[in-house]
Amino acid sequence: MTLAGFNVTSSLTLVGFSSLSGHSSLLFFVFLLLYLFVLFSDSLVIYIICSQRALHRPMFAFVASVLLNSLTASTLTYPKLLSDLLLSGAGLVQVSRTLCLCQGFIVTTLGGASFMLLSAMAFDRYLSICHPMHYAVLVTPAKVVLMLLLCWMLPSILGGVSTLLASHLPLCRAQLNRVYCDIYSLVSLSCGGAAAQLSGLSGLLITAVIIFLPAAFVLFSYTRILFICLRRSRSFSSKALQTCLPHLLVFFNYSISVSLDLLLRRLQSNRESDSTLITSILMMLVPTVLNPVVYGLKLKEVFTHVKRLLRCRRGS
Repeated sequence: MTLAGFNVTSSLTLVGFSSLSGHSSLLFFVFLLLYLFVLFSDSLVIYIICSQRALHRPMFAFVASVLLNSLTASTLTYPKLLSDLLLSGAGLVQVSRTLCLCQGFIVTTLGGASFMLLSAMAFDRYLSICHPMHYAVLVTPAKVVLMLLLCWMLPSILGGVSTLLASHLPLCRAQLNRVYCDIYSLVSLSCGGAAAQLSGLSGLLITAVIIFLPAAFVLFSYTRILFICLRRSRSFSSKALQTCLPHLLVFFNYSISVSLDLLLRRLQSNRESDSTLITSILMMLVPTVLNPVVYGLKLKEVFTHVKRLLRCRRGS
């Protein structure tokens, strides 16, 4: 079908699998094991936080939300990746444009929600450490719920706008050197023009709102916490930094993955390469696998209950 002289494709091809076709069986089992690990570990930590009354505190509510976000992303991406590896054959996977747009919406929403949740967690730590006398008044259960809703609703709305704009773009190419779809890649396949420029500009603004601004706020909050700790006793500083370390590890985990992806996109904007394919895989694998490990091992309160639960299961 054509529109204003351009070819409008109704389906797209994920050619990233062509680089993996020779190892598809091995990768299938590797990704399957990773998916099962993510399902088990995320569910375990979330279950512990929900079942232990001592962990019913704002910080752990945000931790459970980050892991729930990660679990949702894994559930919506890993099964599709596994089925594509099984069916790829020659390494080319056909996907409808509608499904590609839906996947792009999910990636934008959940990716933005991750940074929003981490910024809310940083705000919680900042108030707890820097303003402990007012913490109970400032961070009430109702305000925690409102913050969680904002962290999921704002990326959903902005992701919906970005997806809607991308859905009206005529495409001159139909091949993505990735293993999943995202809105930025879809826009790069367009034929150009004012609509593509508008979609690209809106994408930059949305990225700034749901990724760069929350990331800047996280850095600001933990910098303030560090300054406070330098002026307090060693025991206070040690305890405060110990509670912040897991959140910082998760934050840098997300930030490095996103920064590498954005940097390689800019450096290779006019050509596709295996490096963009690798970063697209790492962006999906690394955060989802490391998040439950960091929170399960580095948060002392959670790790204690994890050991106790696993010991009881082994004993029975």
